[in-house]
Amino acid sequence: MVYVSRKEHFNAAHKLYNPQWTKEKNVEVFGPCANDNWHGHNFELIVTVKGMPDPDTGFVVDLKQLSNLIRKEVVDKLDHKNLNMDVDFMTGKLASCENLIIEIWRILHTHLPTITEHGMLHSLRLYETPRNYVDYFGE
Repeated sequence: MVYVSRKEHFNAAHKLYNPQWTKEKNVEVFGPCANDNWHGHNFELIVTVKGMPDPDTGFVVDLKQLSNLIRKEVVDKLDHKNLNMDVDFMTGKLASCENLIIEIWRILHTHLPTITEHGMLHSLRLYETPRNYVDYFGE
């Protein structure tokens, strides 16, 4: 099995805030991430596809096509957006990295078969900061 990864970048703002809680409880749980005026991150998304190389191309997935897919279906919808207000697939969800990566998985899992017959989505890694990231394996 070969694992092929592509890294993409986007900037986005969000606020961690549970509307069912008081403002005080939100601040207690989320601290400055519950700021009324939002906060932003320089996100890095790493998409890993696994499979055996196509005998005709030697590719598990064409990385140019993978990059185009990630940009069209994910980055263009997230870059320079407010995750709480501007992103349709985050409507009604707490804008945590954990929830965001699950939604990104759903999108890419649906669209990946359009660009590869030999690869399948293996994992996503989403960096919120250089030291904080989440991994998701579709489980």
